[in-house]
Amino acid sequence: MKKLGFGLMRMPLTDPNNDAAVDIEQVKRMVDLFMQKGFTYFDTAIMYNGFASQRVAKECIVDRYPRDSFTLATKLHNAFFNSREEMDKIFNDQLEQTGAGYFDYYLLHGIEAGSYPKYEQFDCFTWLLEKKAQGLVRHAGFSFHDTPELLDEILTQHPEMEFVQIQLNYLDWESEWVHSRGVYEVAEKHGKPVIVMEPVKGGTLAKVPAEAEALLKAQEPNLSIPSWAIRFAASQKNVMVVLSGMSSLEQMSDNLSYMEHFTPMTSQEQALTQRVAELINAQIAVPCTGCSYCTDGCPMQIPIPKYFSLYNEDMREDLAQKGWTVNFTNYDRLTEHFGKARDCIECGQCEGVCPQHLPIISKLKDVSAHFDH
Repeated sequence: MKKLGFGLMRMPLTDPNNDAAVDIEQVKRMVDLFMQKGFTYFDTAIMYNGFASQRVAKECIVDRYPRDSFTLATKLHNAFFNSREEMDKIFNDQLEQTGAGYFDYYLLHGIEAGSYPKYEQFDCFTWLLEKKAQGLVRHAGFSFHDTPELLDEILTQHPEMEFVQIQLNYLDWESEWVHSRGVYEVAEKHGKPVIVMEPVKGGTLAKVPAEAEALLKAQEPNLSIPSWAIRFAASQKNVMVVLSGMSSLEQMSDNLSYMEHFTPMTSQEQALTQRVAELINAQIAVPCTGCSYCTDGCPMQIPIPKYFSLYNEDMREDLAQKGWTVNFTNYDRLTEHFGKARDCIECGQCEGVCPQHLPIISKLKDVSAHFDH
């Protein structure tokens, strides 16, 4: 399997204010180019792209290509079931929505300290193995957002799991919150292949500070900035595939240009990424990846990742000291459709599901102090 996977999570939209308004025709062109270049791995989940992702997978992939020509992964999230019967219903709905017949890879979704007990309570690991025994799943595993110690506990308890999906990128490699290196090393210790999510950290590593960009361009002037992030993840020896949530044909073309004939990074290149990580960490205000898990249950309909993105842009390079920026207009436009940052009622729903374990409530107060007027 080639090492680049298409994450059906941040697909192009026909309406920027509606995550479910997927630009189907552009996605079809992206899928065609992806397959033409010999890449086959597609990753979806129930809630991706405003709960439209699995249906998009059917329309753009399953209905247009022979079933044995592509690899499809999807997931069971703990937020959507409270019984084995509900788990079965979700699984059957996923088969119907995708039309796939079976799933090549199936994951228990987003395991961390708060959700792990529920997956054990409903014996989800055994349930997943039963699906595999029935021929409905080819490979069983889980995605993970927590500490190396918890991952070690889970893999010790469940050696039958065949792979682990983790957040891995050069910015989080030494992070005390995400633990990319530590979690990767635990998976390697247990002999579990790794699927990488968030290699570009929700776009953070696609647009780096000017000083960091200059370092990367000096080393490889013909390579894009995002390529360094994808290549870093793919260069780790236990990595099976790197998922990229591509949202345009241009992003797809760029990724394919260096992943079609992938060459692992040199030790010098990997060292350079850590220097770049230091420069980025010195400027980033909120390390949000834009996964949007926090938004679906927000009672005030606050587009949290979008606001954090605008805020990060203004905080970078002391832009906040320059007075007005275009992001004030961008913020006002968003508030025509969504709740403002100051509308947060501090219910905590968002923080309970954030894979990055961010202090969202306090950060929204920072956003409000900056943009609300």
